[in-house]
Amino acid sequence: MTQSSPPRHAVVIGGSLAGLLAAAVLAEHASVTVIEADPLPQGPAPRRGLPQGRHTHLLWSGGARAIEGILPGITADWTAAGAIRRSLPTDLVTKTAKGWLPRYAEKQFNISCSRDLLDSVVRTRVAALEAVTVLQRSRVRALEGTADRVTGVLVDTPEEAGVRVAADLVVDASGRGSRARTWLQELGVDGIRQAEVDSGLVYATRIFEAPAGAHEAGFPIVNVQSDPRDPVPGQTATIVPIENGRWQVTLSGTRGGQPTGDPEAFIPFARGVRDPIVGELLEGKKPLTDVAVTQGTANRRVYFEKAELPDGFFAIGDSVATFNPLYGQGMTVAARGALAVRSLLASKDPAGPGFGRAAQRALAPQVAMAWDLATSQDILYPGATGARPRAGAGLLDAYVNRLTTGATTHEPLTAALFDVLTMNASPTHWLRPSVVWHVLRASDRGALTGPPLTGAERTVAGLDQGTGPVGAADLTR
Repeated sequence: MTQSSPPRHAVVIGGSLAGLLAAAVLAEHASVTVIEADPLPQGPAPRRGLPQGRHTHLLWSGGARAIEGILPGITADWTAAGAIRRSLPTDLVTKTAKGWLPRYAEKQFNISCSRDLLDSVVRTRVAALEAVTVLQRSRVRALEGTADRVTGVLVDTPEEAGVRVAADLVVDASGRGSRARTWLQELGVDGIRQAEVDSGLVYATRIFEAPAGAHEAGFPIVNVQSDPRDPVPGQTATIVPIENGRWQVTLSGTRGGQPTGDPEAFIPFARGVRDPIVGELLEGKKPLTDVAVTQGTANRRVYFEKAELPDGFFAIGDSVATFNPLYGQGMTVAARGALAVRSLLASKDPAGPGFGRAAQRALAPQVAMAWDLATSQDILYPGATGARPRAGAGLLDAYVNRLTTGATTHEPLTAALFDVLTMNASPTHWLRPSVVWHVLRASDRGALTGPPLTGAERTVAGLDQGTGPVGAADLTR
């Protein structure tokens, strides 16, 4: 844009994390109105339109770095508010499908806190931007314009129904319940394809009071994953230390093995997964909440980037794709998508012809990477529905299986695993010659045979004093 360009106005539908990040990048080039259906809380509190916010959320380093690029200093803001920056795999006790990972020195990191805290810090930063206005308790009814160009939105506000809000660009960030396909069809845009893979996953979360001294001692995230290659329902259990001295505990199960909202069944379920450590850690701990249960967690992707979208429109975040929440990909995909749009804005006018389609294509690679990682695993569980793996996927699956096995004993492969899982690198990173060389020599010889908690961690958690990780000389190298 030049100094003689007319002022631009963008509308972002939804005050979600994806919507806020989209607003932040657009605010460098336009005035932005964020239209949000719910009243937005002041501070870290639940938002009605985000029921899944009650469950464990981990922001991977790929997403944290992207948000830091958009909102410099945000990581310090999160930690000042109580979030915990955790080194991976140093601060992680995890049993993958192929076994326990050693706690090597940092390869990547994540941000651990409640979703309410994470969102509130971002919301405070974005709402303070001079170019951003947030319109709350207002619901978008339709897109305005034609099949060639979107020119705004039709909004019901608390004061008036059917208000027309003009915009040079409309961004749909309204999430899993997005009506963008319907709105576009009403303008004459057809042929927007959608795909879904559903493992039947249900997840249940309860918050417990952490043991005295556990947070101060840096107690790790503890996670027991399922093995999708085992023909039984996939069940998992995870403890994430979060702000205010609490443990957020999430259980999950695929079709035929789902957890329930019964508080009496919560710890027994945790004991019944592939290793009982999470259930053991919860024994005698004080619950602070009831059990929150969420269903309807299918992976769903809308291929907006392959459609003839009108000018002046693109979608981002869960409006484009939703993923099995166990993989923790949604926030990172949204953040990296917003960063890709930011890069595009450096050379393109947001009101110019073709910008929306270019933006949709720019964020598609992040969506595709997460989609392939999630669906390739979920489709393996009993009763899963959706597209089956493509021809040749078996060979790639065998290779990744061998890499994951090697990650249990070989530090370079542990690093390669986390580079991709945290979305700092694409899965093609695993095919680099240096990684292939290690995969060909991978084995599980000398792998850990039990959870690598230190004696001090076992003591602070109230477990019997042990000798540390079974089958490992040390925890970090």
